[in-house]
Amino acid sequence: MSPRAHRFLFGRGSWPETRRIGDVLRAETVGGALLLGAALLALLWANSPWATAYQDLVALEIGPHRLHLHLTLAQWASDGLLAIFFFVAGLELKREFVAGDLRDPRRAIMPVAAAVGGMAAPALIYVAVNAVAAGGMLSGWAVPTATDIAFALAVLGVIATHLPAALRTFLLTLAVVDDLLAIVIIAVFYTSALHPLPLLAALVPLGLFAVLVQRRVRSWWLLLPLAAATWALVHASGIHATVAGVLLGFMVPVVRRADGPGPGLAEHFEHRWRPLSAGVAVPVFAFFAAGVSLSGAGGLGAALRDPVTIGVAAGLIVGKCVGVLGAAWLVRRVTRASLGDGVSWWDVLGLSLLAGIGFTVSLLIGELAFGADSAKDEHARIGILGGSLVAALLATVVLRIRNRHYRQVCAAEELDSDADGVPDVYQQDAVPPR
Repeated sequence: MSPRAHRFLFGRGSWPETRRIGDVLRAETVGGALLLGAALLALLWANSPWATAYQDLVALEIGPHRLHLHLTLAQWASDGLLAIFFFVAGLELKREFVAGDLRDPRRAIMPVAAAVGGMAAPALIYVAVNAVAAGGMLSGWAVPTATDIAFALAVLGVIATHLPAALRTFLLTLAVVDDLLAIVIIAVFYTSALHPLPLLAALVPLGLFAVLVQRRVRSWWLLLPLAAATWALVHASGIHATVAGVLLGFMVPVVRRADGPGPGLAEHFEHRWRPLSAGVAVPVFAFFAAGVSLSGAGGLGAALRDPVTIGVAAGLIVGKCVGVLGAAWLVRRVTRASLGDGVSWWDVLGLSLLAGIGFTVSLLIGELAFGADSAKDEHARIGILGGSLVAALLATVVLRIRNRHYRQVCAAEELDSDADGVPDVYQQDAVPPR
């Protein structure tokens, strides 16, 4: 890694990591487009003359009764498919901190601090709104704390295609850390009844899975049944089953053996499972979760007056921006580091607004906090949809203004005068003038 990266909070990372992040962003951008399409389809269907058919589909129950697996399609999407999403998030986070540029604490401090600040501020705003208002419900404090990776990156891919690599990496890492913190919140605060025996039993298939992957076993017919058993037992324990996805992801080794050909096992699994996560799991969940009726529960007017809706929307629009931007400023003051070449606080403001797009995990937490399909859950979903839309529009205004500058920066980074496949800027260690 270039020495210059240590003196810049948004300094240029290594070329291999930058190239890998670019591949991830392209996959997530496609997934975000599918996510948006699925959410719009659900919203239109739920408010059409055929809304009853949509509700019947959401409530359709399938699966065995053992281990509490006779679930509705909506529950299969939130408990089952999202476990794939969190498995990939676990792989990504472990890879970043073990083998990526963020293994250096001086590079990791910014996105981690921003993720923490971007969760604390929205929660405080939600609590402040609902603590003083009649009809408020404090149990939904965590709903506006999550940033949707696929949705945010899809918007970014459309409005700012020339964003410097360091800022794109920052947004991706912030969202991944955000997801990990969200799963901790779900496990700790939204587990109503814990059954110890299934939880202890889950350690057996999880341990066998860990032993096999540590030996670099890739056989799906061995690993998949163990992963499914771990998921089912965690689900039966009362802890949300998506926790199993993160645990399984953390078991996978990142660094390949010295004599082993090809990519490491974590990278191999990422390539295999990311398309399924971004292209199937998240869009299907969005289809079942975003179909809120705007005429139900007292109508749209009642929803917009509900402190739950106001708290969620304000948390996403204001809280995320204040939390992420404030944490970045605080890290800058404490470390006395520079922002990086060509990076300004307007860039950080744009990304902070973009972090207010909370969708997938926010919808999941809303269901856990208020109960699926309850009036408060529907109002929370309206707050999530409205807040995410406003945050995306505000981010678009800021980032489009900066897009010409991004194009100039990227043109300099992509110059490869010696045709060795690596842009020249990644082979220079000189520190630019302040």
